[in-house]
Amino acid sequence: MKIDIIEINKVLSNEIRLRILQMLKEPEKHFPPHEDLGHFDDGVCVQYIRKKVGLSQSTISHYLSMMHKVDLVVPTRHGKWTYYKRKEETVQEYLQTIKYEL
Repeated sequence: MKIDIIEINKVLSNEIRLRILQMLKEPEKHFPPHEDLGHFDDGVCVQYIRKKVGLSQSTISHYLSMMHKVDLVVPTRHGKWTYYKRKEETVQEYLQTIKYEL
């Protein structure tokens, strides 16, 4: 799948969305340990992200949905909770595309 630089740029043009993606790079540095899972293998729970950035759950969910639509994050459901992690392949492809096409 070829990435869409314009759409990714739109998603990353928001300071909070960019910050979320940055925090998801090293979740253990930015979020407390997940009591229910005990690991970050499936990413970070939306509630943890919401608490960290201080916005409503609906806003955070919308932001993460936008990021998922351009393939920057991968959601995983555990019961009623959704966890998100960075999709490193897309991030790296985006960076390489920027490097070589601009």
